[in-house]
Amino acid sequence: MLWNIDLTLLDVGRVMRAAYAEAFEKVTGEPLVYLTSTAGRTDSEMFFEFCARNYVDIEPDVDTLAQFLAALEAAFETRTGELAAKGRVMPGAAASLAAVASLPDTVQTVVSGSPRTVATAKLVAFGLDPYLNLAIGGYGSVNYPKSTLIQSIRLHAAEGGMIPDSSTVLITDNVSDVRAALIGGAVPVGVLNGPTTEGQLRDAGAQVVLPDLTDPRAVMTAVHQATDSTTAR
Repeated sequence: MLWNIDLTLLDVGRVMRAAYAEAFEKVTGEPLVYLTSTAGRTDSEMFFEFCARNYVDIEPDVDTLAQFLAALEAAFETRTGELAAKGRVMPGAAASLAAVASLPDTVQTVVSGSPRTVATAKLVAFGLDPYLNLAIGGYGSVNYPKSTLIQSIRLHAAEGGMIPDSSTVLITDNVSDVRAALIGGAVPVGVLNGPTTEGQLRDAGAQVVLPDLTDPRAVMTAVHQATDSTTAR
């Protein structure tokens, strides 16, 4: 069972934007004036787009990316005390995580565009980490798209095998993640916690869409529906 973090389980966008700006200016020497969409994106992807949109006078290569990710982790760490005041946990997130954790033969983790330390700090700040096996999660610390991160999680969770597509579910609020799930071998379940509409999520490939996470039984039912519908095909 995979969860997207930002706008699915919690929202710390204000803190992240400040950390992005600090890290970007530290590495490039230029202010981060033009942002880009974060939905379903890894921080590695966003860095290269930040460079293009802000016309930085450096070559955005692998070494520069590594410097940015390190600077981002440092900038975020100095702001962890702001998460509770400037961020929020999505209604029902903790209860839904607890409910899914009670399902037999189920392991929960995350697939996040953030570096592991940043993703973990977000979850810890709102007490969501006890329900998740973060050791097998997929994170933006590496320069891979989310679809590849999903495949890697399925491999690691199976301890040498590969968890079947029909047994892997990703709950997310955005279209990019839905598409990544389909490519990476997971069944996408949409949740309307962000600006994306139900129609957009369904058009992208989500057969089940939840209005929110406030009904843990509905979340568990959605997981069953998603896996059952895949098995039926």
